[in-house]
Amino acid sequence: MPAQAQTATPAPSDPTLGEIVVSGSRSEQRRFDVPGAIDAVEIDPMRLGSPLVNLSELMSAVPGTQVRNRENYAQDLQLSVRGFGTRSTFGVRGVRILIDGIPATMPDGQGQASSISLTSAKRIELLRGPLAQLYGNAAGGVLQVFTQDPPVSSTPKFGVAAGIGSDNQRHLDLSVGGGSEALGALLDVSRFTTDGYRDHSAAERTQVNAKVVARPSSSTRITGIFNSFDQPLSQDPLGLNRAAFNSNPRQVIPAAIQFDTRKTIDQQQAGIVVEHDLSSSDRLNARVYVGRRDVFQTLSMAGDQTDRRTGFTTSAGGVVDLDRSFGGVGLNWVHKTRLNDMPLQWTLGVEADRLKETRKGFVNNAGTPGALRRNEDDTARNLDYFGQIEWAFAPQWQAQAGVRVSQVKFSVNDKYTGDGRNDSGNVTYRNTSPVLGLVWHANDNLNFYGNLGTGFETPTLAESAYRAGTATGPNFQLKPSKSNQAEIGMKARSGRHSLDLALFATRSRDEIVPELVSGGRTVFQNADRVDRRGIEVGWKADWEQVTTRLAYTLLDARFYSGFTSTTAAGTRQNVASGNRLPGVPRHALYAQAETRIAEATTLALEMRAESKTWVNDVNSEAAPGYTAFNLRLGREFRTAAARFYLFGRVDNLFDRQYAGSVIVNDGNGRFYEPAPGRRLFVGVRSQF
Repeated sequence: MPAQAQTATPAPSDPTLGEIVVSGSRSEQRRFDVPGAIDAVEIDPMRLGSPLVNLSELMSAVPGTQVRNRENYAQDLQLSVRGFGTRSTFGVRGVRILIDGIPATMPDGQGQASSISLTSAKRIELLRGPLAQLYGNAAGGVLQVFTQDPPVSSTPKFGVAAGIGSDNQRHLDLSVGGGSEALGALLDVSRFTTDGYRDHSAAERTQVNAKVVARPSSSTRITGIFNSFDQPLSQDPLGLNRAAFNSNPRQVIPAAIQFDTRKTIDQQQAGIVVEHDLSSSDRLNARVYVGRRDVFQTLSMAGDQTDRRTGFTTSAGGVVDLDRSFGGVGLNWVHKTRLNDMPLQWTLGVEADRLKETRKGFVNNAGTPGALRRNEDDTARNLDYFGQIEWAFAPQWQAQAGVRVSQVKFSVNDKYTGDGRNDSGNVTYRNTSPVLGLVWHANDNLNFYGNLGTGFETPTLAESAYRAGTATGPNFQLKPSKSNQAEIGMKARSGRHSLDLALFATRSRDEIVPELVSGGRTVFQNADRVDRRGIEVGWKADWEQVTTRLAYTLLDARFYSGFTSTTAAGTRQNVASGNRLPGVPRHALYAQAETRIAEATTLALEMRAESKTWVNDVNSEAAPGYTAFNLRLGREFRTAAARFYLFGRVDNLFDRQYAGSVIVNDGNGRFYEPAPGRRLFVGVRSQF
C-alpha cells in the first residue's frame, strides 16, 4: 500500500520514526505522524525470548494497556485499555480486535484474544483514545494483529520451534511457506499444553493459521486467511477469596472439583481481503469472512433451582452449550488529492456483520449435562457507515476529521417453556460518533497532537440476558454507554531517545455496571457518570550495548454518580460517588534493560510494578500492589542453511505472591486469581 503523503521533511535515520502503522487512517503512515496514541509491537520470533503463547507476553511495554494472564485458559485473557474492559469476567469487552483486517470482535462487542496466533504474527498495533471510535462499538481502543506474509522463495522455507517450562508447559510450532511475488502461501500450526500453576487448571490447545497471498497484477492484492482454534481441555480453577489466596494460592475451592468446572472451544474462521488500486490516487479495500464457534462450559453450580409454589425453574442451569455462526462484509474507498496545493486524503466505508447463536443451559450433574434449563436463538447485527478526512492545510499542520454512524440490532427467540415465561425480545441501538484531530509537526523530530471524539459501547447479548425481579424478556432496557473523549500528546525523537506522552480524559454516561450478582446470574444496570483521566508515558533509548524501555500509566478512574446494587445475600449496598473503578490500578510501571553480552547473545531484565487494584464497585477489598521481575537470555546461531535461536526465561524471579488478575464484582467474593510463583521456560526456534 503506498505510503501516505507527509507534510514534514523526510524521516531522519532514527528507525523509530519509520515505524509504519495503518490503524490511524486505514492506510499506511508513520506511527510518529498519527495524530493520536498508537503503539506498534514488532514480532521477530528469531529474536524474541518468549514462548509466544499469550498476548500478555508482548504488551507490557504499551502504556495505557492492561493484558492480564489469568492462568485460567477457560476464561481467556483480561484486556483493558484506559479502564475500558475491566468488568469482563470472560473474553474481551470495550476493545475491538481485528486480525489481518478480519474482526475477532462480534457485533455485540464481545471479542476473543485467545484465538490470536502469535507464532505467525509480525506486528500488533494498539490505537487508543478518540480515533478508535471510528472503528465502531469499541470505546477503549482497537487492537490489530497483522500476520506474516508468505516468504518469496522458489523452495519452501520451514520453521520449527519447541519449548518446555514449569508446570509441565509444552509448546511446539511448525511452519512452512514459500512462493513467488505472484502467488505465495504460509501455514503455521502450534500446540500448547500445561498442567497449570493451580490445581484443576490444566489446558491444551491447537492453533492453525493459513495465509495465501495472490497478486494477479501490480494493482491488485488478494489475501485469503483461514485460522482454527481447538481447545478441547481448559479446566477452570475459579477465583479465591482473600483468606484462601493468602494461605495457598495454588488451591481451588471444592465446588470446582464437585462440578468439574471446565470449558471446551472449537472455532474456525475464513476470510478474503482484496486491495485494488483504481489509480495512483484511489484504492478500494474489500473484505468478506465467515466463521463458527462452539463452546461447552460447566459452571460451579447445579443450576437446578425451582420455585416451590409454581414448580417453574428459576435458573438457567450450570452447563452452557453454545453454537455460534458469524460473518460479515466490509468495503472502503481511499482517495488522495490536493487542496490549495496541499495533500488531502479521504476515506469512505461501510461494514456489516452478523452473529447468530443457539444457547442452551442444562443442570450440572457433577460435570455432566442434565435436564434442559435454557434454549434460545440469539442474533446480533450491525450496519455501520464511516468517513474520514485528513488535510495537511499548512506545511507543518495537519487536520483530521471523521464520523461513524452505527446501528446495532439484538434479538432473542426464547424456546424454553419450563420457567413459565417468554424471554423473547428485540432492540435496536443507534449512534453517531464524530472525531476531530489536529497535529503540529514542529520539526522533523517533534510532533504535538490533540483530538476529540465521542464513542459508544453496547451491552453484549450475555449482559442483556437477565432482568431483576419477575419481569419477562431480556434486559433490553439497558442503554449503550456513551463517552466523550479528549486527548493531547507529544511525540519526540532525539538521537538515541524516543519519548511519547499522552494526557487523556473520558467521561461516560450510562456506564454498564452490575445491579445484582446471584445464583450464577448477573443483572446489569446503567450508572450515570464515570470519569477516566490519566497520563501515558513511553520512553525508549538505544545505547551502544544496551537498550532501555519504560512505560508508565497513571489512571484515575472513578464513579462520579452513586448508585445501588444487590449482593448475592439480597443486601442492598451503596456505591458512593468518588469510588474508584475496579479492575485497574492507579499506577502501572514497566521497565526493561537489554544488553548484548557477547556476539549474538542478549540478556534482559524486565520489571513490572502496579499499585493496588480494587476488586468491586463498593471498594471494600483490593488486590495489593506488587513489583515483579523477569529475566531472559537468548542466543542466535547461524549455519549456511539455517538459523537457530535458543532462549530461556525466568518469570517472577524473586517468587513474589500476588494477584495476576481479579474477577471484578464476583458474587461469591472470590475475586483473586493468583499469578504463578517463580517459573522457568526454555525453548529453541529454527528456520531452514
